Amino acid sequence: MSLVSEIMTYNESFVQDKQYEKFVTTKFPDKRMVILTCMDTRLVELLPKAMNLRNGDSKIIKNAGALVSHPFGSIMRSIIVAVYELDADEILVIGHRDCGMTGLNSANVLRKAQERGVKPEVLDTLKNSGIKLDNWLTGFDHVDEAVIGSVNIIRNHPLLPKNLPVHGLVMNPHTGKLDLLEEGYEVTNKNSVGLEEFPFI
Repeated sequence: MSLVSEIMTYNESFVQDKQYEKFVTTKFPDKRMVILTCMDTRLVELLPKAMNLRNGDSKIIKNAGALVSHPFGSIMRSIIVAVYELDADEILVIGHRDCGMTGLNSANVLRKAQERGVKPEVLDTLKNSGIKLDNWLTGFDHVDEAVIGSVNIIRNHPLLPKNLPVHGLVMNPHTGKLDLLEEGYEVTNKNSVGLEEFPFI
């Protein structure tokens, strides 16, 4: 049985047995927060349990490394929608120790892409089009610095209110222990960053 067939078979019984009833909630986060975190498999159940979150408590956005790499990319758009359309009034950026984005090397990723069938001429075309694959596919050296970097981009975004708390945390992916790097309540935005300070613009 294929992966998708297995999923569909299970889903049929899940719906038929009304197992969904214990997860019923609304689209608005009960705890009025949005979390940006990593897509690491270890955090799927651990992070909500370690934070005492139930279904419906928070908007959770995931990507590789819990990174905001572009101030006008899809991650920032999701955060802005969560704040203005879905009533979130606090933001938590939660990275984790032993993250796969630590030391990510673009050359290794591109080599594996070619091994899986991506033609070298495709990479050349992308590079010649001005797409900086080396920058785009590079991770970070230290998760703490990466989290603070994402916090600063969010906190200083021109489309978000200056009194919006943005917190930075790092989780141990084995124990669930959270380290608070930056508490957003204590930070004032005296030095708001202008658009010229954002990369890629």
